[in-house]
Amino acid sequence: MKASLHDYMKVGLIHFMAYPQTIGGDGPVFDTMAEVVRDEYFECIEITRVNDPDEAARVRDLLASSGMAVGFGAQPIELRGGLNLNSFDDEERCRAIEALKGAVDSAYYFGAKKLGFLSGKKPAERQDDALQLLADAIIEVGQYARSKGDLVLSLETFDDSTDKKALIGTNRLAAELSKEVRKQLPDFGLMIDLSHLPMQGETVREALTVAADQINHAHIGTCVISDPNDPLYGDKHPRFLHPKSENGVPEVREYLAGLFDIGYLTEDAPERNIVSFEVMPAPGTFETSQSVVAEAKRVLREAWRTL
Repeated sequence: MKASLHDYMKVGLIHFMAYPQTIGGDGPVFDTMAEVVRDEYFECIEITRVNDPDEAARVRDLLASSGMAVGFGAQPIELRGGLNLNSFDDEERCRAIEALKGAVDSAYYFGAKKLGFLSGKKPAERQDDALQLLADAIIEVGQYARSKGDLVLSLETFDDSTDKKALIGTNRLAAELSKEVRKQLPDFGLMIDLSHLPMQGETVREALTVAADQINHAHIGTCVISDPNDPLYGDKHPRFLHPKSENGVPEVREYLAGLFDIGYLTEDAPERNIVSFEVMPAPGTFETSQSVVAEAKRVLREAWRTL
């Protein structure tokens, strides 16, 4: 492609992955977000909770002045809190629902337009029952969000057997769930992540085709699954050019082509859709947030150039 990629998409960054010291809501949240905001390459930033009220107020002002689209990721809240939206235990499930409602409140506070989250663990049995519980939970959270404004919910699909072992799960199952939820929440959709596809055992074409009309958000990243003994095995969001990376320039190029094929990316769209990087510096190395983000931008640029 010769035209600018920015004519077709808003490129985003998941802040709390690129700067993992902030994922729990503490650390240099404002300073690292200010670094992202200064980079005109990015038109979207995805954030998560900020624990200190004064820091949160500073972040809110920063984002309001940035002109960027803002997304709120509840995934760290769920994963770090051991929350399960499809738990068979009523008390545990209600705890997860209330936490997601709290994430909705935070999203509105920071001016976010979209809330990302994931399902709970895949149970060993009664999966149909778990799916119904999950659908009911999503609808409850979605109706709460709707009562306060126009926040859109996006369910991220994960692996069901490698790392997160989430109920959602395969993109085919995700699409079936989304169709049911949309009967109550028409703007609900799925978040597809390139980094999860190797763990889901799905090709780009398989995943995007089966979920095409349900997708409302896209992430790009990679994973390591060829060596279970590697410290980065599983859903660790390594840099694209890691020696054992599953996704590089060819896979990103194929992903972009697939997003065009399903209409997620289009020419002259009245509102460009978001494609966000999910990359993280490897712990115990001299990789930095800045280096892995710069590498990701170079990979996307080369994939686009050869599309």
